[in-house]
Amino acid sequence: MTPPVALTIAGSDSGGGAGVQADLKTFAALGVFGTSALSAVTAQNTTAVTGVVVLEPSFVVAQVEAVLDDLHPAAVKTGMLATGPTVAAVAELARAGRLPHLVVDPVLVSSTGHRLTDDAGVDAYRRLLLPAAEVLTPNLREAAVLAGRGFEELCDVDAMIAVAEELRALGPDTVVVKGGHLGAASGDATAPSPDVVVGPQGTVVLEADRVATGNDHGTGCSLSAAIAAHLALGLDTLESLRAAKAFVHRALQGASAWHLGAGHGPIDHFGWSAAPGGGASAP
Repeated sequence: MTPPVALTIAGSDSGGGAGVQADLKTFAALGVFGTSALSAVTAQNTTAVTGVVVLEPSFVVAQVEAVLDDLHPAAVKTGMLATGPTVAAVAELARAGRLPHLVVDPVLVSSTGHRLTDDAGVDAYRRLLLPAAEVLTPNLREAAVLAGRGFEELCDVDAMIAVAEELRALGPDTVVVKGGHLGAASGDATAPSPDVVVGPQGTVVLEADRVATGNDHGTGCSLSAAIAAHLALGLDTLESLRAAKAFVHRALQGASAWHLGAGHGPIDHFGWSAAPGGGASAP
């Protein structure tokens, strides 16, 4: 059977843990044929980003057009778009109805709190891209930036619900505020990792136990890619969110004992650790 197609518009991660590389691994793991349009190329590994080259918005669009004209993706996700003009260019395609089942992962802030997009880029997200999104998936830091709040304000589920409702008022059909950074915001390293969903179905809290691991690089990219993959496979939005969260949770558990690199390692997209012999677990 011919697989459905999904498209990721995002930056490249030379370390293979996040960005387009994580998205394509996620698509493949879930039985979806992955296509891509690069917005930027990064030099990075598990410990640091040492360089970034941003591609011209016109060339980002050219890549997207090439995929749309021939492969007809059933779902699209965005990751790091890098600049306001690129955000605007992607939003124009979305407003024209050319990016079906659009999942927007607003990669605005690094895990250490470093801003990755300037104020013009944030404004372009708010005014142009968010209204075209079927699903918006900010983490707590990104939700705070988009809503103009302090990160420390988002320290419990009630605050997450409030900011999700505020972001949904900007236009996306469904908002998922991810709780992976809840411990950092609340000061409790043992805090659970709930995701708050606000959409047409009302408010739903997707619970999950926190996985004790330093191998969590690319979890946000993988979650949004998994949502897009399940939408491409024909699941409805809430089913896609539940399935995507379960996929990432399994991938975190699978890689929890890996030793790939000296920093935040990748997750186990393909279930290698559950395979006979332990798959890719490194000594």
